Amino acid sequence: MSDTIGPDKTYNVLFLCTGNSARSILGEAVMNKLGEGRFRAWSAGSQPKGEVHPMAISVLENMGFDITGMRSKGWGEFAAPDAPQFDFIFTVCDNAAGETCPVWIGHPMTAHWGIEDPASVEGAGQRDAFMQALRYLQNRISLFLALPLASLDEMATRRKLEEIGQSEGASAKAGASE
Repeated sequence: MSDTIGPDKTYNVLFLCTGNSARSILGEAVMNKLGEGRFRAWSAGSQPKGEVHPMAISVLENMGFDITGMRSKGWGEFAAPDAPQFDFIFTVCDNAAGETCPVWIGHPMTAHWGIEDPASVEGAGQRDAFMQALRYLQNRISLFLALPLASLDEMATRRKLEEIGQSEGASAKAGASE
């Protein structure tokens, strides 16, 4: 994390997934709304699909989230010298967590917050799957936003981020116990 931690700091957060069409997009929207200006979020994928899943857009719009500028993009966009310097990077799919990521400037804290892919559900249950994924991300982001980041040391922060990633709805690789 950068050296300027305090109450006036704006933290930059990146949500990563493979396709950058569903879960990472949901995470970006939730963090930007709940972060209330203290947190600025982006999302990207290792192999972006090139478009945001229509159900992700529908669910976010119906729940009152801003979808302006939402697009599926590669993580290389954020590894460029002029890209934002991230304080936190969260992988939200198991595939992205296992991939070799770019070297991020500033050595941000990372955590795996894997949840099952709602886009893998087809038919009548798809909206419910997206709503569930949105709820899991809202819960994790709310827990994260409640952390006293300015007063936690790096080890305590890393431990808390791991615990959040193992909360309800965690995918197998995120350490969920059934």
